[in-house]
Amino acid sequence: MSTLLIEDRAGVRTLTLNRPDAFNSLTVELKEALLAALDAAASDDAVRAIVLTGAGKAFCAGQDLKEHMALLAANDPAPLATVDKHYNPIVTAITSMPKPVIAAVNGMAAGAGASFAYACDLRIVSSAAKFLMAFANVGLTADSGAAWTLPRLIGYGRAMEMMLLAKPVGAEEALRIGMVSQVVAPEEVLSTAQALASTMAAGPTTAYAKIKEAMLASAAGSLAEGLAVEGRTQAEAGHTADHKEAVDAFVAKRPPNFSGK
Repeated sequence: MSTLLIEDRAGVRTLTLNRPDAFNSLTVELKEALLAALDAAASDDAVRAIVLTGAGKAFCAGQDLKEHMALLAANDPAPLATVDKHYNPIVTAITSMPKPVIAAVNGMAAGAGASFAYACDLRIVSSAAKFLMAFANVGLTADSGAAWTLPRLIGYGRAMEMMLLAKPVGAEEALRIGMVSQVVAPEEVLSTAQALASTMAAGPTTAYAKIKEAMLASAAGSLAEGLAVEGRTQAEAGHTADHKEAVDAFVAKRPPNFSGK
């Protein structure tokens, strides 16, 4: 059975982490499959939005510690190289994806699994889901971009509390502090995320890509740097067929028909 399931429907590609018996914990095989799938989705014009979710009761429990410990015991260097080889490229692929990426968090999201959700553009969450940053409990520090993404979602103080104390955050609290976009019943998580992705897939996807680029640049840059990127991306978006179509539709008082070009 594949560790990653890929489904396409109406411009939406759903990527499902598929190790339910292990709470979708991340083995080398799964990490490499996810990275390859993200790279493929980025270059596929037929894919206009992406949903990332997990099979079974969990979204993703983070690193598979059984595999990790077995490799450490064998003096294999792979576990210590996985951040550079797998986690950093996966988060970069999500954040730089020129299409919306929506996390459908169907259950527990821990460690790198939670970090993947933070890296997504939007997060639809089961009312039974929890987020846990338990790196300190296993003598490690943050990885997969969490030290960058999490404070930008919920603030430095709350992020530090999650990191140092490994306190789980439930769905309603996550919504209250701005970590997630929407909380729904467990059975509605995937369908809600896919419906939202379908709506966005029919939207001005080139403009979405430019918005992501400007937001990412401004999150770490100065005002001047942010203004420069906004100016460039606005000019680029202004030359798209979608912008012309939107203006024409507004004048004609009809819904726009976006092509993503």
